[in-house]
Amino acid sequence: MKAQLYAAPVIEPISLDELKMQIRADSGTLDDNLTITQSLAYGSKAIQNNYTVHVGTGVDVLGKQAEVLLHCGTNGAGGTNDTKIQESDDNVTFTDYTGGAFTQVTTANDNVDYKLPYTGTKQYIRTASKVLVAACEFGTSILENEAETAEDDKLNRDIRAARRHIENITRRKLLTQTWDYYLDAWPPGNYIKLPFGNLQSVTSVSWKDTDGTETTLTLTTDYLVETNGEECGRIVLPYGESWPSGTLYPSNPIKIRFICGWTTAALVPDEIKAAMFLFCGDLYANREAQSVGQAQIYFKNSRYDEMLASARLWDEF
Repeated sequence: MKAQLYAAPVIEPISLDELKMQIRADSGTLDDNLTITQSLAYGSKAIQNNYTVHVGTGVDVLGKQAEVLLHCGTNGAGGTNDTKIQESDDNVTFTDYTGGAFTQVTTANDNVDYKLPYTGTKQYIRTASKVLVAACEFGTSILENEAETAEDDKLNRDIRAARRHIENITRRKLLTQTWDYYLDAWPPGNYIKLPFGNLQSVTSVSWKDTDGTETTLTLTTDYLVETNGEECGRIVLPYGESWPSGTLYPSNPIKIRFICGWTTAALVPDEIKAAMFLFCGDLYANREAQSVGQAQIYFKNSRYDEMLASARLWDEF
């Protein structure tokens, strides 16, 4: 099998903060751990029957525990304040975070601070508010728990190493990543099986002739895509169609670019996450050179096999 990584995953199945909790690594002081960032400046907010005017600035919370704080002053007579949390992957396009709506603030419950935890998976969060009847005084901020340690770089490397190790064991790619898969010839049958499971989509299928001229096939006309859930996806010929008949280029003539992996860390099975914690814990506790016997126990820990048995792909590709 010839496959080359085109775009690596941007998130990991477990976060740095989760690993620190698992191995009990912490900077040790509350002040070091907590950061508060203003999203919407405090002040009197005029009546706006929409969530597009009183909008806060996005705050990067990737890999951190976060809570959103709503600081309420005095509402005008009959005034109401509806505030909700929004989330985004790129700090440009925001959508409402499910479960992120604060209790409506009226004159009966103003002059109080409120908080809601954010447990989503997006990188950025902010607030959006609607004000009715009369102006209301309020603002919002994001409280982040980021227990920094001198070993953060090492722990991040350990997380990546654990994920790659488990990908090798399971023969899967765990989270969204893009790969180029190369073939030397068209298959004799009517389909091409793609590796790694959890196929999300096929970006392109192309081939080169003897002169190196590249031709890109057309989805639905030249081929169909079967994602097949967590199993291996396939590229399938439509009824009555055949693979291109031209003479192929001598080196990697057929290239299939595809996206695979679970789309969010929350979808990665618990068994895989548990194995990652176990592997990272081993890396954290056993930093020095080991004897041959110790290394065999370390790299061939039967607990990995037990946890990952149900996640392994047995297909040939």
